[in-house]
Amino acid sequence: MKVLFFTKYSRLGASSRVRTFLYIDSLEKRGVKCVISPFFTDAYLMGVYGSRHHNKWLGFTSLIRRVGVLLTVRRYDRIVIEKELIPYFPAIFERLITWCGVRYAVDFDDAIFHNYDVSSNKLIRFFFGRKIDKVMQMASLVIAGNNYIADRARKAGATKIALIPTVIDISKYHVKQYGGGEKFVIGWIGSPITQKYLAALKDVFVRLSKEFDIELKLVGVDKGIGLPGLERLVKWTEQSEVLDIQTFNVGIMPLEDNIWERGKCGYKLIQYMGCGVPVVGTPIGVNEEIIREGINGYKANSPEDWFLALRRIILGGTQEEERLGLNGRALAEEMYSLSVFKDKYYDSVSQQAT
Repeated sequence: MKVLFFTKYSRLGASSRVRTFLYIDSLEKRGVKCVISPFFTDAYLMGVYGSRHHNKWLGFTSLIRRVGVLLTVRRYDRIVIEKELIPYFPAIFERLITWCGVRYAVDFDDAIFHNYDVSSNKLIRFFFGRKIDKVMQMASLVIAGNNYIADRARKAGATKIALIPTVIDISKYHVKQYGGGEKFVIGWIGSPITQKYLAALKDVFVRLSKEFDIELKLVGVDKGIGLPGLERLVKWTEQSEVLDIQTFNVGIMPLEDNIWERGKCGYKLIQYMGCGVPVVGTPIGVNEEIIREGINGYKANSPEDWFLALRRIILGGTQEEERLGLNGRALAEEMYSLSVFKDKYYDSVSQQAT
């Protein structure tokens, strides 16, 4: 069986790395020939991360390249699309490949339909407000990362939906060593795009620092949140991310309470748990399910909630950190591991005949 994956990014993009690339080895071991065609180049993505600049020329060449690959779809037994074929473009090509008799599966780990239906741009809302619903409706399978996305697919008229959460390869995550650190490390991992959620907690970190010897370790950003002497910025690499997480005493995932956040899949929390790190996060969307209050961590809405949750873990010492962390590790093994979902992913993709 030969499968063509239309991803949004290469391995450099987190969504593509954990929703597609993660499964490639297990698919190929079962005799599946996988061909991956990213839309955006690494140069484009690094421009977005670095200068927050969207290079229009690279975007245009990405479109041309994708159209060229679309001309080859009939050579494959299966087609899997990550989110959409071409961002901010009508669902013409999704419709064309179905007219050619090619069926496709489409995978979502974010509520990208809200890029369109609640856009501040009236023209985008008018022309693309229902685009993703059409993509879901035409798909032979919608792979949804959480129930929020799955519910949207049902309302859009999707004929088949597979609920597959974002997971980790647990064999590559190892439980941290507890105790021995000079400072209590509050850790966060992400990208320059998602670090905006940290700003609301700035006063919380300052308040904690007056009582405890803490460090705010931010992995994956090049600019801090304005706490010199308290924050430490660490460059993200795929090879070092687990080692970085293992230095955390607690891993955090703050979010805003908006509809976009309800479609997120809680990947940060799952990574922390994979390393046996306690978690504190905003209980929005799937975070509400992942965080088991007082078992693997704590839920926090207001700044006061955040202060009390983090303070509680600090005061609990190594014993509390280990208890919460090992509970989280067990939950990751049971519910958010590649080994649990690789067969379901294979079955879902292989059944989508062209």
